[in-house]
Amino acid sequence: MGATEPLHPGPGSGGEGAERTAGREREGQETPWAGQVMGFAGQLKTWRKAAGHRRGRRVTQEECATAVGRSERWWRALERGDGRNRLDRAQCDSLAELLQLDRDEYIALLLYNNLTIAAADSGATADPRVRSGLRLLIDKQMPAPTYLCDAHWNIIGFNPAMAQWWPWVLEPGANLMKWALTSGEARVQYHDWERHAREYVRMLKFALARGTDSAELIELIGDVCKDADVRGIWEATNELTENRDGHIFRMSIPAMDWEPIDVVSHVLYPAALPDCRMVVITWWTNEDGEEEARDVDTALGAAGEESQVQPPAPPAAAARRRIAHAITGRISVPTAEEAAALAGADAVPLPVLSRLMGDGCQLTLSPSAQSVIWAVKEEDGAWSVSEVSVYTAIVKLPHAATEPDARAEMKTLVRANLPADPKEASGRIQELLPQLRNRIHFLEQIGRDLYEQDPTLPYIWDPTDEI
Repeated sequence: MGATEPLHPGPGSGGEGAERTAGREREGQETPWAGQVMGFAGQLKTWRKAAGHRRGRRVTQEECATAVGRSERWWRALERGDGRNRLDRAQCDSLAELLQLDRDEYIALLLYNNLTIAAADSGATADPRVRSGLRLLIDKQMPAPTYLCDAHWNIIGFNPAMAQWWPWVLEPGANLMKWALTSGEARVQYHDWERHAREYVRMLKFALARGTDSAELIELIGDVCKDADVRGIWEATNELTENRDGHIFRMSIPAMDWEPIDVVSHVLYPAALPDCRMVVITWWTNEDGEEEARDVDTALGAAGEESQVQPPAPPAAAARRRIAHAITGRISVPTAEEAAALAGADAVPLPVLSRLMGDGCQLTLSPSAQSVIWAVKEEDGAWSVSEVSVYTAIVKLPHAATEPDARAEMKTLVRANLPADPKEASGRIQELLPQLRNRIHFLEQIGRDLYEQDPTLPYIWDPTDEI
């Protein structure tokens, strides 16, 4: 029949069924014939017909065969459902161009032919509004730290809580794998860093197994394996892990004053950007919803160890959760009074520190939660609210320590950052004072060294003093 498309028999046999089918096509009816519901073969016919409508003329089997570099007979066998005939990626690309397939149709074409979906296929052409929507979704997870990374773990979005807990995400070119595997911070913050490093190496090996061995992935693996410890783990690890969804981490981070905490990572894959990961970090809770400090290896079911659950978190954690939940539902409030009310019944206003931070800023201490409600007035008059730890507030206000008017409020903040029990607070002070004195001692030594190198530099001590 040359370049013409064969007619498809209807329910009857012979020419009568063919005439009925042809009549339906001439009338523009969309009643499916058998080939339309027989998988890939029927889908090819549907795409070819739709391309004809878009082009204003019929797209023939001969054109499709030419596009994929095969004979018309081979193409007809493909449209009849011959399972032996498959397309390679180059043929899929040429056919997609001829049939003007959209992104989802192109991905379906690859899947029908058992081809790997690369990152460029699955999300690179997504509507820019998708990323904007994801950024909004990430912000709505407050106060839970949340970030979005691409297929190679480059950080492409994060919320304020993530930046507060792990400031490395603010750095240019921030990458989870590089931070977790090669930074000194990660080795201090992760409890049992080597075990976590093995999990991250397994994720890298899974990425290779998926066929996403792009130049960027190979470069990333090379970068992290420059570290001798990581290279040793890489060479000794054969297992694969797709992600760390549901994994429990025990960490000590500066934003929580280095107190050990147990957190859980939740990994989500946005449909429009399936090679990206949105990760939400939440507190570890037991079945009753109460926070628990728990041995991570036990929580993950480590072999040969008995399950030992430690005592529940102190009441301050429950108060922190109460405020966090309130803020989660109300990221923005109409008035400064409502923002301050989020600090709870024991709220302590900090007007001097608020003024030092600038116009339109209001800080309110919640002693029971050991946190500060940080509110900023927006242009429309509403107040954007976030909750930060007392430690973070102190770090953000170093200049306040030298302001006479602010000393009372700074003293209140420092006290709130210590345990509520006087005996425990006193013990913590005895631990901190030698550390802080040593730090001052080293600063003075370094300052004197710099002054001796260049006497024009300023100094605030008597250079004749013994140090």
